[in-house]
Amino acid sequence: MRFLVYDRLLGIGDDYWIEDNRGSKVFLVDGKAMRLRDTWELKDTQGRVLIDIHQKMFALRDTMVIERAGEPLATIKRRRLSLLRNHYRVSLADGTELDVSGKILDREFAVEYDGELLAVISRRWLTVRDTYGIDVIRDDADPALLIAIAVCVIHLAEKEREDD
Repeated sequence: MRFLVYDRLLGIGDDYWIEDNRGSKVFLVDGKAMRLRDTWELKDTQGRVLIDIHQKMFALRDTMVIERAGEPLATIKRRRLSLLRNHYRVSLADGTELDVSGKILDREFAVEYDGELLAVISRRWLTVRDTYGIDVIRDDADPALLIAIAVCVIHLAEKEREDD
């Protein structure tokens, strides 16, 4: 499954559609303006909230939280002891950890579980400016969760670059 995401997606207060590879709208990213923290909702085409994404308010390091139906699903933060600056850890609520690494700011990175590729985020296949693709590799993977992870990692990397 391949999804197209427009870089403007990370603007708080704006709404953006994520399309499948046929150009059909699949997910709406609803940016919530006027909040103390960075907040988005990932919705389906009927407007149902599938995933809530927000920045954790009181954390030593920038941390993003993903929730489904009010329950924690994942937390994302940059790895502390990584030689690679663009290396993030996703801790799922069930104890599973996913690894995200690559050139985050260039939109060229991968999401892996225990060395197995789950998704590839890339601009390489696209000719549309300011667009990147999320290619979900495994059929049993949760596309909404992988899209939310990509949004969070990009947001954290952008904030880190701004703070430098």
